[in-house]
Amino acid sequence: MPGSIGDSGKPSRRWKLPGLPSFGRKNAARIGVIGAGAWGTAVAKSLAENGHDVCIWALEPETVEAVNVRHVNELYLPGIRLPDHLRATGDPLEAATDVDAIVLAVPSPYLLGTVKRILTAPNIMEGSSLIIVLTKGFIETGKGPRLIVDTLEDYLPGFYRGNLVYVSGPSHAEEVSRGLITGLAAASVNGRNAIRTRKLLQSRHLLVFPSLDVVGVQVCGAVKNVVAIAFGMLDALKAESDVFGDNTESLLLAAGLNEIQTFGQALGATHPETFTSIAGVGDLDVTCRSIHGRNRRFGREIVDKNILAPFKDAQDLVTRIKLLGYLPEGAPASIFVNEAAKAKKLPMPICRGVYRILNRELSPKEFIEEYLGSLAGA
Repeated sequence: MPGSIGDSGKPSRRWKLPGLPSFGRKNAARIGVIGAGAWGTAVAKSLAENGHDVCIWALEPETVEAVNVRHVNELYLPGIRLPDHLRATGDPLEAATDVDAIVLAVPSPYLLGTVKRILTAPNIMEGSSLIIVLTKGFIETGKGPRLIVDTLEDYLPGFYRGNLVYVSGPSHAEEVSRGLITGLAAASVNGRNAIRTRKLLQSRHLLVFPSLDVVGVQVCGAVKNVVAIAFGMLDALKAESDVFGDNTESLLLAAGLNEIQTFGQALGATHPETFTSIAGVGDLDVTCRSIHGRNRRFGREIVDKNILAPFKDAQDLVTRIKLLGYLPEGAPASIFVNEAAKAKKLPMPICRGVYRILNRELSPKEFIEEYLGSLAGA
């Protein structure tokens, strides 16, 4: 690994980033992390390593036992040792009660139901806890699919309107948990809360950049998963094709970024630079290209393993998505993006194509050839 040059003139073994905060127990905040999947666990580990008092809620009793007794989360983050003082509970209300900050890390299909279980925490009812959202995607409501922050604001006490913080960026849990340098955007209408979040999360390996563009950062975090499914399919098709290559994948990635920006601007994104920052192009690139990406994996397995065979359409896939053994957030997001794009008459052929594939209307090869053909004829 490259190193910095120290006073001795010899390279150090690790990067040294000066000027970043070092948290001790005297600066500890009490933090509840709701959701012990890979990402929630990685963030909980980082927070605990910053010196904070962290309690994480896990759905599975075996995960609670593993974290508390063996200091591991073998189910979602195998091979990673967790700090001894990181605690786990099987009760989300316990994790969310009497804390300075609450971190929501539950997958989008289950987020709202989980939030309803913690609403009676006195600190939430009084609005005294900072609430940080890590979940990517959309939430289905009686008003149709909506962005996560908008939806949560309708259920949380009025104090939280305009005060939630949404965190996203190119951040695979596997790398964050190993201490590899990672950048995140923390977005809030309340800039002070974005700064508070930065102070909680920032470390020598986790760099946090405040943002005011809550809509733009959310859209980037959700729609990039849909594009990554298409990228995974193309990546699998490339292996058996003499016309698809790295250039083709970069073409798809760039066109996907255009669709993300089109969608974000239609929904009310406030800062164009969001899409060219770590929240936009950064997160899209790592999600499409990294071996850790679940959505890329899902796209590949659609081609390589015919993984859609048990499902009759996109809705059936989302309803029975646990059959996959993992959760590609781009699957439910594709339904919501398709609905919103149609309603707003937005040209989003990649996202539309992914939805049609998941809805069993056409094959990946038909989609890629149809899409590239449309570009060639433009």
